[in-house]
Amino acid sequence: MAENKFKISAKPESKRAAGSSGTSVFSGLEKRLKLEAYFEEGFPVQYVPKILFVMALGLLYIGNTHHAEKTVRQINNIQAEVEDLRADYTTLKADLMFSSKQSEVARKVNAYGLKESLRPPHKIVVKESEY
Repeated sequence: MAENKFKISAKPESKRAAGSSGTSVFSGLEKRLKLEAYFEEGFPVQYVPKILFVMALGLLYIGNTHHAEKTVRQINNIQAEVEDLRADYTTLKADLMFSSKQSEVARKVNAYGLKESLRPPHKIVVKESEY
């Protein structure tokens, strides 16, 4: 019986897309990094802790970015709310200032039969012996 052998065949040029630069991005990276040399004898287990540490840092970085963006959105919402409340405060303060003017108070209490005094106020003097 014939023995099975691994056959390396050359890839035909016709399968490449028209107008491509020759190689794909990933095959170019693979050639530059020479990853095949690292995996000839199996997976290098001594790099696993370093890889896991880098992955954990990456996840921490992504989580921190999401948290920062969420905080920025909350700050923007609260700032908009503060501006609305400041506008309400200014409006209410202007209304209170207008309603506490002497002419407005006199107009409002006129409905109860109270009238504004035409005499100016005078000082009451009490001698020490009287109290």
